[in-house]
Amino acid sequence: MNKKTIIFLIVCVIIISFIIGFLYLFNIIPHKKYSNSDFNIEQYISKIDKDSDGIDDQTDILNNVRKYIQTNPKYKSKYYETGYPDDEYGVCTDVVAFGLKDAGYDLMELVNEDIINHQENYDIEVIDKNIDFRRVRNLNTYFKNNHISLTTDISKIEEWQGGDIVVFREHIGIISDNRNKRRYPFSNSSCKPNTNEL
Repeated sequence: MNKKTIIFLIVCVIIISFIIGFLYLFNIIPHKKYSNSDFNIEQYISKIDKDSDGIDDQTDILNNVRKYIQTNPKYKSKYYETGYPDDEYGVCTDVVAFGLKDAGYDLMELVNEDIINHQENYDIEVIDKNIDFRRVRNLNTYFKNNHISLTTDISKIEEWQGGDIVVFREHIGIISDNRNKRRYPFSNSSCKPNTNEL
């Protein structure tokens, strides 16, 4: 082999490695998924079945999130007269809202009721039922005031269970029941450019 061929092959290997790394980093090439049982972590099963469909709420929420993600919503923030998106678009809050809705929890109604009863807790001048439940800051306030706050300590990662809601600064998602090789759970969320299990 001559010198040009060797250099060409090295450059090709570097470019291909970079492309594969990029695709893996952005979850275009799926990561291997592990379950709680792979790490001897007990799977949480809710004792509540709000919509009386025979499926516990934790599992129901996860199933609904997966069903919503399969619609492959495109990321776009827009206003809907019906509150819930009724087209091919969505944002991170919609993953949570649709996950809860088909489990028997209408987040639009729940958040609106809480805002009406406790407006001082929210940074809202004009209440708008159709959009307020689709804002991360409002959901964060709602969940802090109405539900149990679980650990955010990653050293207690076995406490993170599929179906749990996680709020970041300006983002929200639902914890998956799948984990990576280091035991960290994936999250189901909607983010640019696509919706998937991260």
